[in-house]
Order: sequence, then structure tokens, then C-alpha cells
Amino acid sequence: MNNEIARRRTFAIISHPDAGKTTLTEKLLLFGGQIQVAGAVKNNKIKKTATSDWMEIEKQRGISVTTSVMEFDYEDYKVNILDTPGHQDFAEDTFRTLTAVDSAIIVVDSAKGVEAQTRKLMTVCRMRNTPVIVFVNKMDREGRDPFDLLDELEQELGISVRPLSWPINQGERFKGVYNIYEQQLDLFVPDKQKVTEKVAVDIHAAGELEANVGERDAAKLREDLELVEGVYPAFAVEDYLAAKVAPVFFGSALNNFGVKELLDCFVKIAPSPRPTRAEERDVAPDEQKFSSFIFKITANIDPNHRSCIAFCKVCSGRFERNAPYLHVRQGKTVRFSSPTQFMAQRKSTIDEAWAGDIVGLPDNGIFKIGDTLTEGEKLHFRGLPSFSPEMFKYIENADPMKAKQLEKGINQLMDEGVAQLFINQFNGRKIIGTVGQLQFEVIQYRLENEYNAKCRWEPISLYKACWIESDDAAELEAFKKRKYQYMAKDRDGRDVFLADSGYVLQMAQQDFQHIRFHFTSEF
Repeated sequence: MNNEIARRRTFAIISHPDAGKTTLTEKLLLFGGQIQVAGAVKNNKIKKTATSDWMEIEKQRGISVTTSVMEFDYEDYKVNILDTPGHQDFAEDTFRTLTAVDSAIIVVDSAKGVEAQTRKLMTVCRMRNTPVIVFVNKMDREGRDPFDLLDELEQELGISVRPLSWPINQGERFKGVYNIYEQQLDLFVPDKQKVTEKVAVDIHAAGELEANVGERDAAKLREDLELVEGVYPAFAVEDYLAAKVAPVFFGSALNNFGVKELLDCFVKIAPSPRPTRAEERDVAPDEQKFSSFIFKITANIDPNHRSCIAFCKVCSGRFERNAPYLHVRQGKTVRFSSPTQFMAQRKSTIDEAWAGDIVGLPDNGIFKIGDTLTEGEKLHFRGLPSFSPEMFKYIENADPMKAKQLEKGINQLMDEGVAQLFINQFNGRKIIGTVGQLQFEVIQYRLENEYNAKCRWEPISLYKACWIESDDAAELEAFKKRKYQYMAKDRDGRDVFLADSGYVLQMAQQDFQHIRFHFTSEF
């Protein structure tokens, strides 16, 4: 059992949109032998889209809308990758995914540096002390000076960095990288399908480096490396695991360059599954008894079967097919005859899984995000918050004959955590709240294509939704009466105040001292 757990590596790839996350995922799968040819994400001649973007809407737009789960074997390790959406409109999906991983790889565009979304995601990693590795992508294009980039990473992400590879020039003059971790030279050959050659050189021997990269670049590389060794402390794996230092690699994912170096170093130093915090106690991965939690639900992976799949992260013990497990929230015993493991949309049935693995369970409406499965112990894993939405619209049925389909569609998409549903107590209308505009389009598209239901949006001007609670029942009642038009209930029947402006929210907080206003659903 301990051998199985020690060889697991579960991580998420996160970044700002267009930094090259999905391309990097493809190349990692190429090395894991899972795909034979990588689909160029933006090339129309190859009619093959990225492996991890399988929803119809993802193929049309060339962006990731939902987190996809992929697993492969590499050398002696079993690697589970979660490719997350970078677009800020789907940030919630990414935040939830970060609760199910042991480490993360952040992709940064060499020309743009650290962008807004990267900063937000790094905050979540810091809250959970998740170790991160930084991959600076697109070195084959003109970008910024590597030293400037490292300074920006330190300032913006609030973590010390340590380069483990160093670029030799960039853009059209890009010759490759010197791998500090393995102390050898990797020469760059622009080719999307092949892997680059490695050359073992002694940096200090006269003439060896010059023969490979020319005199000028050789002199510059020696100077840079001296500076790196002088400025940055030596790399210690313990500091990385304690989330104090982020190792940095340079490369070009599209041209398959620097990816293998990243993967080789990653599997050696990344953490195997770590203990998970439950409300009752800490759960260690090597415990005998099985426990897990649901961090994501996806409807209609196979459009022909209308099936829902709940993704569960195994926290401890061994999961077995057909064994009886306790569904803690409902207090029922459940069995799974066809648990699956994923390669994006392709899935295969498995007989067992160990701590650190992600298993897909067929869901006929019994699961919610955050549910726990155990062998009988009542555990509750927390830390899957919904954030307060910032955009709101009324959702109306555009086809009266299809009311049932619309109802079912909305419920399944909300279970999935795509957006949040509030019911206005004043007029009983349904309000959908999202983090970004794009989610409205995704909901409308999926309702039409997957549930055969049409909806239309109506504008509503609101500033923020916040959950309210109070120990003073009389004051809570007075607040609800005064704000009657702006009160709503969420799907769990909790009170939500829909403030129509920042000023109104501020005044409410001042006037009602004993009411607590929460901006995430977990309190």
C-alpha cells in the first residue's frame, strides 16, 4: 500500500488564459505515451483539437471551460494531471480543483509576465501551503529579460524563486537552455513532434560550450550562471515542499522544449499524497480505511447517455469496485459497479484506486460538491467554497413546452457548480449569479444542446450577493422586513441578501451591527 501511495503524483496546471496550459498538458501526455500526436491547439489544418478540451463549446472557442482529469504512468510514477480553465469566468472550478491536488505547476508567458489571474490562483495555493513549480513558456518568442521576470515572480507571487534551468538567448536567437538541476546543455530544435537532444558539457572546460552555442552566448551564459549562483541560495527540496521556494524552468511547450526536463525533475521532487484536513481530524493517506470527497461534478460527458459523473479524490486507504461505502450526508450505503479513470473524455473502468487518485463515479443525482464517502466513519472534508457572484441575470423559460427539461438542466448545471441559483423571495423569480459574463453563454449553450431547453436572460442590476446570519433573531427579522425586495434563498435554503450597490451594502453593515455578512458560502 505504501509503495502505491509513494508513487502517486497529483497536481494541477494553472495560469492566466493563453499562457499555454493546455499545450503543456498535451506535451506531458505525449511523454507519458498516452497520445501519439499532439493536436496543435490553434492550427486549423489539423482538424484535431486539444485532448483535454472535449466539450463542443471548448472546441469552437479554443479555451478550456471545465477542469479535465488525465492520468498516465511515467517511469515508476503514476501521474494525475488536472488541466484547469485559465479564463477568470471559470475561476471557481479552478479554486475547487486546487483542494484536490498535492502540488501545482504555474505557467507564465515570457513576454507578459505575471498576470491578474495568476496572482489570484497563487493566493489560493498560499492559503493551502501548496508547493508550486513555475514554467516560463514561449521562450522561442521575444520576451522579457529572465532576471526581470524572476524579480517580478518574487514580488507578485510573494514566494522566493530558484531557477533550475537557464535560457540561452530568446526569440529567433533562442539556442536552448542549460539544465542547472542535471548540469547539462539542452539544445533547441524547433519541432512540435520530436524531443530535443541533450549534450553533456563541462561548463568550465575551455572551448566545449563555445563549440555548441558560439562564443558570445557562451560568455553570456557563464556570466548569467555565476550571477544565479551568487544571488539565489542553493536549491533544497525541503524548502520547495514547505512551499517556501518555487523552482523555475524555462522552455517552449508548443515546440516540446524544456517539458521533459520539467517532468523529470517534477516526479522526483513533487510530494506524494499528503494528509487531508477533515472537521473531525486529520486523515493520513496510509490509513487502512477508505475515505474520499467529491470536488467536481460533470454532466453529459457522453451526450448520448445524459450521464453525470462525480469526481472523487481518494484521501486514504484503497477504493474497491462494488464494495459498500457510506454516503455521509445521506447516511446511506452505496456501491459502484463501474468506477472509471479518465483520459479527458475517454474513460476506462477500474477495479481499485489508492490515496491520491481521482476516480469518476456515476452519479444519478445523489451527490453534491463536498460530499464524503467512507467505510463507516462520519467525516466531513471542508474547504470547497462558493464565492459571492458579481454578475446577475433573471433566467426565464423561452419555450413553455419544455419547462421540465429547463428545470432539470438548471439543477444539474448548478450541482456541477457552473454558477449559483438564487430565488427572489419578493417575486419568486430565479436569479443566476456568476463570476463572469462567459458563464451565461455557456449555460445557455449547454441548456440548448444537452437538455433541449431554451432560456432567455433578463437584466437585473445588483452589486453583490452575500449570505447573512445572526444570533439576534429579532434583528434578523427586522433586516429581512426592511430589505424585503432584496432577500433571496440559495439552493440550501439559506438567506442571501442581494445588495444593489456598494453603498447600500456598506450602510446595511453599519445599521445592523449584529448581522454577519459572508462573501463565501462556507462559514
